[in-house]
Amino acid sequence: EKKGVGLIDMAGLAQKGGEVFSHMRIARVPEDIHSIRVHAGSADLILSGDIVVAGGKKALASMRPQTKVVVNTAEMQPGQFTRDVNFSLPSERLKHAIVSHSSRETTHLVDAQRLATALLGNSIATNLFLVGYAYQIGGLPLTAAAIERAIELNGEAVPMNIAAFRWGRKAAHDMAGVEALVKPAVTPSAATSLSSSLDEIIARRVEFLTRYQNSAYAERYATRVATIGKAEASRASGRQGLTEAVARNLFKLMAIKDEYEVARLYTDGAFAEQVKKTFDGENLRFEFHLAPPLLAKTDPTTGRPRKISFGPWMMKGFKALAAMKGVRGTAFDLFGRTHERRMERQLLADYETVLDEIAAKLSADNHALAVGLAALPEKIRGFGPVKARNVEVTKKEEAALLEQFRAGPSPAMKLAAE
Repeated sequence: EKKGVGLIDMAGLAQKGGEVFSHMRIARVPEDIHSIRVHAGSADLILSGDIVVAGGKKALASMRPQTKVVVNTAEMQPGQFTRDVNFSLPSERLKHAIVSHSSRETTHLVDAQRLATALLGNSIATNLFLVGYAYQIGGLPLTAAAIERAIELNGEAVPMNIAAFRWGRKAAHDMAGVEALVKPAVTPSAATSLSSSLDEIIARRVEFLTRYQNSAYAERYATRVATIGKAEASRASGRQGLTEAVARNLFKLMAIKDEYEVARLYTDGAFAEQVKKTFDGENLRFEFHLAPPLLAKTDPTTGRPRKISFGPWMMKGFKALAAMKGVRGTAFDLFGRTHERRMERQLLADYETVLDEIAAKLSADNHALAVGLAALPEKIRGFGPVKARNVEVTKKEEAALLEQFRAGPSPAMKLAAE
């Protein structure tokens, strides 16, 4: 049957950071299409490969309660994350906005990129996977044969795209069956899986710090976290946000990626295994670009250390350096005398002092302030001058929060706590 199709692309910068927003109308004959643009509240289908675009003003304005919405939930960071180190994608807020503008019954939030990549080995298959899903739920007034014929006529990766279309249909009909097919044959290892509980968060970090330095160092961490945990349990019953913030951020300050740690990570076997899985051949040649604090000169233009190239022999140097981790922080630690390493040790000492104060003065009323203080190290990122700038900003915020913590919570905060 002859169909009329009207199409207009509202293209941004595409892969360079902008969105591509298309209006499409389908009619029995071209003469039935009087306007290409889909007006506000009149869309029959919203088909989106990016949840940020689906949750944007343009897409939301097109929705109505009857609109079928199929959205890929894979998180693709917009350009803002390169300008804001604290940026995080508000996925839950976007999902809520989409559902509230259409309806829960007609909204389909699908992790299409993960499924398509697992099934077909290429994330590009996500687009046709979504088309198949939309077709199966009745969102496209076309026949499956017509869509597959269009894929053939396009001539690009035809077998993969037809398979993606069919897998999308299958997912709409039997998501549990598709998920069962892509489920890993073995449970992810502890090195790659995420912690599912506070106890696991702590246990994994204790294990890591034991390898990082030794069991005494790991015990220092565990004791600090346990002290905060007891204080939170007794004075802010039912909450564990403070303990989790301390578990994550104390670890971050204790497990800095210094010279000894870089050497250990290159030589503990994991790096060699990753290289083996990624590259074929036995005659691989390594070249390392490093800025050793005792050897690297400062670039007069950027003010940052200039990197130096080192050949394959550096792997032997890494092994020797990794074996010397016991001198870390002692009088024999040559690297520990640099400004950055001294700053890192001071940050840890300051943080432990703050934790002592929190443990002594914690209450249900000031719990939120305590969590804010404990989470501040999350904002300290980067190396060298970048890290120094982040430390300066974070220290100012710490001073302000400490002042509030010591003064006691405001009436509004007490009300929120209640």
